[in-house]
Amino acid sequence: MLSAKSLFQEILDDDDSFRLFCSIAAGGESQGGWENGRIAALMPPGLRELAPKAARHGADEDKHGRIFNALLKQRGLQPVAVPYGTDYTLLLERLGIGLAHDRLSREEPLTEREVIVYLAHSRVTEQRASEQMRLLLKHFAGHPVLGRAVKMISRDEDNHLAYCHEELLRLARAGHGRTIQSVLRECARAEIRVYRDVSLAVMSHMGGVLRWSRAKAAVLAAGIHAVYAYERLVGWRRMVSLEQPAPALRDALGGPAVPETEYA
Repeated sequence: MLSAKSLFQEILDDDDSFRLFCSIAAGGESQGGWENGRIAALMPPGLRELAPKAARHGADEDKHGRIFNALLKQRGLQPVAVPYGTDYTLLLERLGIGLAHDRLSREEPLTEREVIVYLAHSRVTEQRASEQMRLLLKHFAGHPVLGRAVKMISRDEDNHLAYCHEELLRLARAGHGRTIQSVLRECARAEIRVYRDVSLAVMSHMGGVLRWSRAKAAVLAAGIHAVYAYERLVGWRRMVSLEQPAPALRDALGGPAVPETEYA
């Protein structure tokens, strides 16, 4: 019977599929690390208090990339090139979601609206990351190889999501509520399309590596399309709501990043 656990276990057990999975994950995390580092460096004077938090966000993402590469190294595997269709971050940028790389490469402070775009984009994508890591945590928290990595990354993603909620609420109280909601809706609707396309591309590549039957590939594709249909109708709403984080998650990025030595 197909389930999230059995599917991921199949990917985990095969060197080639595991190498592809970790390479895709490491690439996305490293990309996020660079982006957040640049955002921290370009934070405008009126929002400089966010710079250390954006830098911490970037440091966490870099750390996650190193963790996925460490998982490969533990099995004597080398990263592989990330197939174009599986590059979630790049595809979102191509749709104009978030801050473009050419913008972040310029030595020009961000505007207040651009900071809102960054936080709204992060709020949407961190929702996805938090949910995915909680799924892995549910099934693999006790795994002898993946367990510690999953726990650390899941905790970090929850912190990132809480940070986005908290800062967007603060900006909403300062009079930016309509702009925030507009940008959040735009990001959420684009993200669910990109997530569907990336999921289909990843499953296609995994199916080729693991030699899935046409019937199995069709069932998985149908499941991905069903998730998209749900998210297009109502599921996107969970990505645009804003809630005050629980006390334990307030000021979640107010300190230094936890080093990956805790994982290792």
